[in-house]
Amino acid sequence: MTFHSLFSTLAWIYFCAACGYVVLAIWCVAHRRWRTVVPARTLPTITVLKPVYGLDEKLYDNLRSFCEQDYPVFQVVFALADANDPARPVIEQLIADLPERDLALVVNDRLIGSNRKICNVANAFELAKHDVIVIADSDMRVTPDYLRAVGAPFEKPAVGAATCLYHGTPTRDLPSAFGGLFMNEWFLPSVLVALQFGPLKFCFGATMAVRREILARIGGFERLAIELADDYMLGKLVSDLQYEVALVPYVVENIVAEVSFKELFLHELRWARTVRAVQPLGYTMSFLTYVTPAALAVALTTASPTWAFAVLGTAVGLRIVMHDVARLILGSNGPAAYGLVVLRDLLCFVVWAACFCGRSVRWRGHDFTVSRDGHLELKETMSR
Repeated sequence: MTFHSLFSTLAWIYFCAACGYVVLAIWCVAHRRWRTVVPARTLPTITVLKPVYGLDEKLYDNLRSFCEQDYPVFQVVFALADANDPARPVIEQLIADLPERDLALVVNDRLIGSNRKICNVANAFELAKHDVIVIADSDMRVTPDYLRAVGAPFEKPAVGAATCLYHGTPTRDLPSAFGGLFMNEWFLPSVLVALQFGPLKFCFGATMAVRREILARIGGFERLAIELADDYMLGKLVSDLQYEVALVPYVVENIVAEVSFKELFLHELRWARTVRAVQPLGYTMSFLTYVTPAALAVALTTASPTWAFAVLGTAVGLRIVMHDVARLILGSNGPAAYGLVVLRDLLCFVVWAACFCGRSVRWRGHDFTVSRDGHLELKETMSR
């Protein structure tokens, strides 16, 4: 067998596998039950911890959505590491606007590890009053039934943690549109496909909910403060204690506001290296999810223009179907972006490949190195 024929055979295998994956992903998204929360007879009291850093797009509205919950007993604690953070006046205005709510702001620059977000959360936790602790990023937005959805799984004693998937709503130009496409049509379907083959054993940063006593048993936030993938590790540690990690039938809205393609690339490269650190084999095999590069590989190795156009047309068609299904299921109000889906698939492949070219990540203005076990080390510290 010549090198060309071997490469052609491998390209066809790659293409068939990628097509099979996308078909399965479309089916998983189309058949997933969304927002079907069964009312719980008893709901736990909840403290929501909101780490904040800088002025996220539509920050006031995002934060307020977590405060206006239709829920019996809950508290929201905002956390800033810098007293001069530009988000501080926004949070203080929100607290003043909702005096009937149990809201508080903690400003503390104490560090307990290299993960600055978890340090911020740990500082907020000192004011937490309630039985279930919910951590949610500041660029997320929810509806008033969110806490009822998150609290419901904890009616089962076997549930130790709960989490939510999220979908992206772009707010800016092309970089944000590309970011939203990734969340809605690549990331979210990949989770649903994975759940066809086993139970959920990790959490997502959109929502991490955990019982207070179980958080203490896994070592508290101090245990998570050196991890890049703090959401993944929280779920894993809870699962290791033989508790369930529940996937809440609620999809959080993520306000996507990437200011440039460079920032988008660096953001997604950090995500990629996060996944690679905790699931190296799974991440390596994820190239099978990118059908457009697979179609290009076949087109470059076939001598038949008819076959080349056929495989490229199949790849584009599958991605367009996924685009339409995701928009329908997730309730997207924006225009269809058919012209971007192929470019987005190619960009996903570029990020996947670039992930193997180093272990550095940039996060909130700081440069870190990710160890092989997923720990974060600040580069400034390493150079001393």
